Amino acid sequence: METISRRKTRAVKIGTVKIGGDQAVAIQSMTNTRTTSLAETESQIKELAKAGCELVRLAIPDRESVDAFERLASRSLVPLIADIHFDAELAHMVLDSGAAKIRINPGNIGGPRKLERLAEHAGRLDIPIRIGVNAGSLEKSLLKKYGGATAAALVESALGYLQILESCGFFNTVVSLKASDVYTTIKACRIFALKNDYPLHIGVTEAGPSYSGLIKGSIGVGTLLADGIGDTVRISLTAPPVEEVRAAQHILQALGLRHFFPDIISCPTCGRCSIDLLSLVNEVEELLRDYHFPLKIAVMGCMVNGPGEAREADIGISAGQKHGIVFRHGEVIRTVDLNDLLPSLKEELDLETRYHGNSGQEE
Repeated sequence: METISRRKTRAVKIGTVKIGGDQAVAIQSMTNTRTTSLAETESQIKELAKAGCELVRLAIPDRESVDAFERLASRSLVPLIADIHFDAELAHMVLDSGAAKIRINPGNIGGPRKLERLAEHAGRLDIPIRIGVNAGSLEKSLLKKYGGATAAALVESALGYLQILESCGFFNTVVSLKASDVYTTIKACRIFALKNDYPLHIGVTEAGPSYSGLIKGSIGVGTLLADGIGDTVRISLTAPPVEEVRAAQHILQALGLRHFFPDIISCPTCGRCSIDLLSLVNEVEELLRDYHFPLKIAVMGCMVNGPGEAREADIGISAGQKHGIVFRHGEVIRTVDLNDLLPSLKEELDLETRYHGNSGQEE
């Protein structure tokens, strides 16, 4: 099987997690609770970590949030990133409060001197900074120069801020270039990736609700990852944050960059389908949440598509008019009642569990 050749970047350590270098693409998300709501925020951090999120970002809009962040960071099992806008002093405070990384948008942080002071402070503590350049907060001079928030404008903005950080001797930097327009995001990251070796956080900002946002994020992030670009990802959705994690896992797995759970192969259904395939596939998808080793599982609605069309599947089930079959690698191993398709699949999965060991971790 062909594999993706990834862009070579410098490594950056974010708490216990490294990105860039030869590290796997890391998954991150952001809490949507008020950071000062300690119990609710801590619960969401734990939920994200359990789902496989490796870096969690929290909004820091005020001094009370800094105090809350410090308490949360001291108890978190995953590194916490502080998200700062408009107030550089909050960034200084949270650097001393357990932040594994700070994310700033230099376009709204207050000018070059404030960025230099942050670099000096973060440098003393060996804490990385993410420079987040967004289409919505570009410098007016660049908007005028390029006639809008173009990919070239985003790149020039990012390179300008990196030059300021480098002049302070600070190179512990992650960069993101994001727009709500998918192609602008892709083009900006491609241009930037050719100019240096800083690791990139990729995603499409303000992508939208679950369905349309997932499509935008999948196109933008998937295209860049297929190009070998991207060291950490967030799929931004107007949805519960855990959905962002699952979406990122599916994208990374579809490209062969990481493996989290079995893949489902299922037919789109047609007039030959003899069962309620949609319900069966949903049940199989729910069942597979408990299995964490790489397998291809086929769920087919007729004998035409299974096992012939799903020959590459490790395990498959398929419905006929009067009975179903269970197959492995295209070979039928038993015939079962239609009502026993799901239990039979579970039996085969349990056999695989004994073979692989089901640690609950990515392989």
